[in-house]
Amino acid sequence: MALNNSQLQTYLDFAGQLADAAALAIKPHFRAPLAVTDKGAGLYDPVTVADQAAERAMRELIQQHYPEHGILGEEEESFRGSSPLTWVLDPIDGTRAFITGLPLWGTLIALNDGQRPRLGIMNQPHTGERFSGDGQAAWLNGQPLHTRTCPSLAQARLMCTTPDMFTSAAEHQAFQHIADQVQLLRFGGDCYAYCMLAAGLVDVVMEASLQPYDVQALIPIVEGAGGRITTWEGGDAQHGGRVIACGDPALHAQVLEQLRVFNPNI
Repeated sequence: MALNNSQLQTYLDFAGQLADAAALAIKPHFRAPLAVTDKGAGLYDPVTVADQAAERAMRELIQQHYPEHGILGEEEESFRGSSPLTWVLDPIDGTRAFITGLPLWGTLIALNDGQRPRLGIMNQPHTGERFSGDGQAAWLNGQPLHTRTCPSLAQARLMCTTPDMFTSAAEHQAFQHIADQVQLLRFGGDCYAYCMLAAGLVDVVMEASLQPYDVQALIPIVEGAGGRITTWEGGDAQHGGRVIACGDPALHAQVLEQLRVFNPNI
């Protein structure tokens, strides 16, 4: 579905309202006593009342203002609307950080036009940071974001949320092959790592086992800041799985080629 600039701005403003509503639901629970439930999907997969309340608040606003739009969220069943437009929601990306009091989490909101995510927001209400993008530009609290030039892995800063997300020996080996070449490796971060890449402070984010709601909001932010984000094979990252993001498109091409040569059957 083609969206003009005026429509994109209207929807970006509305996404900001969704972020505000989620923040109101989340903030009372951060660094407060909180019951945590394990969704039990293999790895520890925590969910809290903050996650659930934030998604419910966003869904209610969407259903009130755009009842024809679809909704894909982490905590409730997906809703297929009569419109090709779908809101993709992760109320707290980084719940493990949230429950341990670390501010490396955020609310992810994307609008997918039926072909690709056209806009995205990562909102961090505790720090007061709102990252947004439309694929052509990206902003932090309204100020433009730009990735940085990084010509080689030897100069690169690499982030990954956890090595546990690599579920096969081949994935572990491929990640380690890249990690062994970089200047700096940091684990943790979740969505925050991609936003730091858009801000020019991180050069590579390499992950696996992602869901669509983990990544769709981040694609317009990374690309809007000048970066590249794809699957490890160079394909469309919007469906999740194994994802590689680089601030420098030339570095992204180098990493993809290294992955292809290192293990062409991965």
